[in-house]
Amino acid sequence: MTAVTPETNAAAPPGPPPLAAAAAHVPPFSKAYTRYAMFLLLGIYIVNFLDRQVINILAEPIKNDLRLSDTELGLMSGLAFALFYTVLGIPLARLAERKNRAYIIGASVAVWSGFTALSGQAQNFVQLALCRVGVGVGEAGCTPPAHSLISDMAPKEKRSSALAFYSMGTPLGSLLGLVLGGLVADAYGWRTAFLVAGLPGLLFAVLVFTTLKEPRRLVAVQAARVGAATASFRETLRYVSRVPTFWYISMGAALKAFIGYGHAPFTASFFLRNHGDEIAALASNFGLKSVGFLGLAVGLLAGIGGALGVYAGGWIADRVSRRDSGLQMVTPAIGALIAIPIYCAAVLVDSAGLGIVLLGAYYLVASTWYGPVYGSAQSIVPPHMRATTAAILLFLVNLIGLGLGPVAVGLLSDWLNTGMGLGSAEGVRWALIISALFGVIPFGLFWLARKTLHRDTVS
Repeated sequence: MTAVTPETNAAAPPGPPPLAAAAAHVPPFSKAYTRYAMFLLLGIYIVNFLDRQVINILAEPIKNDLRLSDTELGLMSGLAFALFYTVLGIPLARLAERKNRAYIIGASVAVWSGFTALSGQAQNFVQLALCRVGVGVGEAGCTPPAHSLISDMAPKEKRSSALAFYSMGTPLGSLLGLVLGGLVADAYGWRTAFLVAGLPGLLFAVLVFTTLKEPRRLVAVQAARVGAATASFRETLRYVSRVPTFWYISMGAALKAFIGYGHAPFTASFFLRNHGDEIAALASNFGLKSVGFLGLAVGLLAGIGGALGVYAGGWIADRVSRRDSGLQMVTPAIGALIAIPIYCAAVLVDSAGLGIVLLGAYYLVASTWYGPVYGSAQSIVPPHMRATTAAILLFLVNLIGLGLGPVAVGLLSDWLNTGMGLGSAEGVRWALIISALFGVIPFGLFWLARKTLHRDTVS
């Protein structure tokens, strides 16, 4: 298959002007400010996932209070959020190609944080689902502009590790969501947990509006590049549709997300249903209740393991890509494969404590794909297509992963529970195991991407 580059793809829009291309490697800010901006964006992404994932540790109390089925839990935590998150991500990314990305991110933080706090006032499934839609609407304006900003601030040879640093917000935010949500829910109830989760984002919104700078406003050549080489959504879609690497990494990431998001709403439920007495005993040793203990234990191990895996994946990708850019996809491929038996062991062992420890190991190896995938996606398109390409990638990842994963696992759990007569405890166990086996597919896709990435890289 012929490599797709700006030179060989006749349908591709023109690349950036020579002056802009020459200046693309010049950092727009000082090292000190760039470091601050990276930590600010990391903090925003941590809050992003805190507000997105807090609902998972609260799933069982919400289920019991509002009398929901596992299918409704999956719809509420997945599809209700993902539908608007994925659809709005593309037009907001198009806006980010032309407008102030810092302002877009700041407004988004304020919107999703407000709807997270409002979730605590829901009285039924429909109201809570609508609040989750609001969270999805807000969060749609975060990551595509952030990816584009980071790619402008970081040199090409450090792009994967820079995006991996930002992506550490996924496990760290999930950690805080589980810990904060569990502890606050035990002490004050699940409604208060939503309120507390929504408050930090308002502070970050103020910081973004007052301190986060838009490189295009400070670097004249950046503005010239954007003005002279603006690609339409159709042109960007046509461009990436002819790049084999994009489809390998996007579908591999989508299936990884399908597994991860599918497991998330049911992890605490699995332990409470299958190891309820042991969890209660372990919690009492720390003066906690079951939900608070699970949030703390699973959050810490999975969050720390996931953060280390995300950063290690990006760090390794940047180093091996100096020799051959395709090699950076080997780590996520191997991680996807090794993760399968580790996860199955975590939900099959008789000990809840050992199962939680194994989950930490699972997140370590399963999270290595973030940096290589997001870094590669920014490298296989010209700079003026980066935000839109990130949105297309996230559209696929979140529609398939977040939109379908929780619903599919919830439906499978309900069917195994009632249709097959396994009961709610065994039903959720085997739903988690069956979905984990899909990990062989992203392994194959990432392995294929290692052969095409080198020739598809253009920026």
